[in-house]
Amino acid sequence: MAHDRHVDPAHADRQIVVGDRGRLVLPSAVRSALGITRGTRMLLSTEADGSLRLRPYRAVAEESRGLLAELAPTDVTLVDELISNRRAEAAAENAESR
Repeated sequence: MAHDRHVDPAHADRQIVVGDRGRLVLPSAVRSALGITRGTRMLLSTEADGSLRLRPYRAVAEESRGLLAELAPTDVTLVDELISNRRAEAAAENAESR
C-alpha cells in the first residue's frame, strides 16, 4: 500500500556533490521552495559537529532583528540615541580644539 504523503522539498534530505572549485548546486525544488534565486546572499556557518548550515541573509537579519528588538529601550529610538551621542562627541571635539 503506497502512502500519499506530501514531502516539503525545503525540509527533505538530499545528496549533493561538491563540484569544481568547491561549488555546490542546490536542487531547483529546494531553491524554489525557499525563494532562493541567482544572487541571493547566503550565510554559511560551520557547526561544532562538522556539519554546515546555509541560511539566506534575509532569514538571519529577521532572526537578529527579533533578538535585538528585546534589547532596545522603549523610551528612546536608536536614531535619537545616535544623534545624541554624535552631538556629545562633536561638543567634546570642539572643547579639545579650543
